[in-house]
Amino acid sequence: MGSGGWTALQWLALVENEMLLFAGAFFLLGALDEFAVDLCWAWLRITGKASTPRVDRNRLASCRLSGAAAVFIPAWQEASVIGQTVSHALRAWPQPDLRIYVGCYANDANTCEAARAGACGDDRLRIVRLDVPGPTTKADCLNHLYRQMKADETSEGKRFRLVLLHDAEDMVDAAALALIDGAMDGADFVQIPVLPMPQARSKWVGSHYLDEFCDAHGRTMVVRAALGAALPAAGVGCAFSRGMLARFERHADGGGPFSTDTLTEDYELGLRVSAEGGRSRFLRVRGNDGRLVATRAYFPETLAGAVRQKSRWIHGIAFQGWNRMGWTAGPAEWWMRLRDRRGPLAAVVLATGYSLLALSTALFAWQIFGHEPALRLSPLVRAMIVITLISFAWRSFVRFAFAAREFGWREGVRAILRIPVTNVISIMAGRRALSSYVRSLRGEIPPWEKTAHDLHPADAGLCAPARP
Repeated sequence: MGSGGWTALQWLALVENEMLLFAGAFFLLGALDEFAVDLCWAWLRITGKASTPRVDRNRLASCRLSGAAAVFIPAWQEASVIGQTVSHALRAWPQPDLRIYVGCYANDANTCEAARAGACGDDRLRIVRLDVPGPTTKADCLNHLYRQMKADETSEGKRFRLVLLHDAEDMVDAAALALIDGAMDGADFVQIPVLPMPQARSKWVGSHYLDEFCDAHGRTMVVRAALGAALPAAGVGCAFSRGMLARFERHADGGGPFSTDTLTEDYELGLRVSAEGGRSRFLRVRGNDGRLVATRAYFPETLAGAVRQKSRWIHGIAFQGWNRMGWTAGPAEWWMRLRDRRGPLAAVVLATGYSLLALSTALFAWQIFGHEPALRLSPLVRAMIVITLISFAWRSFVRFAFAAREFGWREGVRAILRIPVTNVISIMAGRRALSSYVRSLRGEIPPWEKTAHDLHPADAGLCAPARP
């Protein structure tokens, strides 16, 4: 450009300034949001309202149940893991009032046979073979299990007290069943923590889930429960009273209590408990050995698998959840639902932040070679940068602390180093979720994009064996 106009460098510096304002404003808002949760959690800890009780694992493992309990496990092409999952659950939970329902499809005989082999003749396993070819949806599979349970209740003249949801790769805790059974007194929904396991062959992608769940189920869910906001179900390690599922069924279209027109039926189910006037509990308890009573699970180890899974969460929770669940109750509920639905915006802000990092690096290099900056940052922008850096340091420490508490300081350090990986996955998942949502508006039904498993946690020595 001529002497009276701006140079390309000056235009780039202007773009940098505007991007800083955009990203800085939302990073600051996010920092304030997380710090508010930190303050609530700290207050709960100081006042003793967020204490973590200790229980006797051996006593709970052999404790009789107050009534019959059903475990629902939907499965599609899970032959590599379902056998060990069933075997482990039946050994960990010896109670005779337990029954495990595994749903598989007519065109997936391998999964059915693997589940049956894992039971080793234990008659507490019930294989439910769907006549339709799979996969349909996870909710549809769950509804088939529910209808089979109802048929068993009629033929056997009994009624189940509660229903637990689990995935085909979960490693259940020996103390969990009796603990949940006791907590169901006066409750309609109980969620225990989920602990993704560190993965030796996927320390950066597969293991990043443990950073998020240690924080979410060690801090956020504790605050959420204390505020009286509706608790989302994680889909594993969660139990619903038989009466509440019956109420859901009455409000459904006749197919069953699980909504087949959402990608995150488990998340929504937890919120619906509150909408129905039911009571929810988040149960965070440690055994006398110091280990958290939790569901230990295996998550995707590849980048593509992690992006698929998280895009489904964002699509179901942020986009479908906004349409289906709306905004209800008071300020605490609005706050939590805003946090749940921030995935798409977070992806945009993170993408802007990384683009800004690349642009700022280039402009900084220009200055190193003796050139004056094209535009100087305003005091406001400088202040936002400083606050953002302080917030990042604090969030890194929080992530380290919660991961280290469950898995040791080495995983705590990796939790900090995995932050860029987590952010990249979130950006890619946000873009994919938006594309999927746009297609759904045109009438395309999103498929059941389940996670493929070729390794079980027990195979890699990642989960402690069941205690007697």
